[in-house]
Amino acid sequence: MNTAAPNLIHLDGVTKVFFTDEVETHALAGIHLEIKTGEYIAIAGPSGCGKSTLLSILGLLDSPTEGKFILNGKSVADLPLSERARVRNREIGFIFQSFNLIGDLNVYENVELPLTYRGMKSTERKERVMAALEKVGMAHRAKHLPSQLSGGQQQRVAVARAVGGAPSILLADEPTGNLDSKNGEAVMELLRELHREGATICMVTHDPRYARHADRSIHLFDGRVVEEDGSKHRGEKELEESGFDVSH
Repeated sequence: MNTAAPNLIHLDGVTKVFFTDEVETHALAGIHLEIKTGEYIAIAGPSGCGKSTLLSILGLLDSPTEGKFILNGKSVADLPLSERARVRNREIGFIFQSFNLIGDLNVYENVELPLTYRGMKSTERKERVMAALEKVGMAHRAKHLPSQLSGGQQQRVAVARAVGGAPSILLADEPTGNLDSKNGEAVMELLRELHREGATICMVTHDPRYARHADRSIHLFDGRVVEEDGSKHRGEKELEESGFDVSH
């Protein structure tokens, strides 16, 4: 992590309360979090601790009940729905556990769709889509439907869709949750490669094997940050990226 890098995300006192049948559920309580440009963050914690709620707020899929959310220097906590959608499309790339590909669209069309919403010219869309598919090793499957792909291949396409628009940050919600260990490790290696190329990544994971690849881990419990640590010393990260086994 480059400590001199600017803050991409700043959360100050973010709280989220859900109201159902006169019952208040405090999903997040006073979250303070900063993510710098180019940083790789893992959010960990037990089921129900608020990980997915936090990621939904970071992705502008939900709004905090209280608190400040600054993205790229601009307050986004209280944006109207139309503006939130525009910011999501341009600033945020999503990678979901369940892939969320559209079954009636082929690989190329799935990756292209978010760019179409921007009103981008077809020539630029084609360049971006093919570059993203090349990056994840799926250009040769551009005309295939999601149903014709393995789970690991579908997740690679989902990563291509996320990076095709050159977002400010990639948000990954348990990206290996529906994959076997071999495909899961392949997707994690893909995320590590994107990070080495400069991508900012925030990943929710329950697996400590994957969390340790991040620059920093945020541990949640009952909607609060209970621990924050650098999951790997810089020297260890550099050795691993050079091909050395540092697991012992």
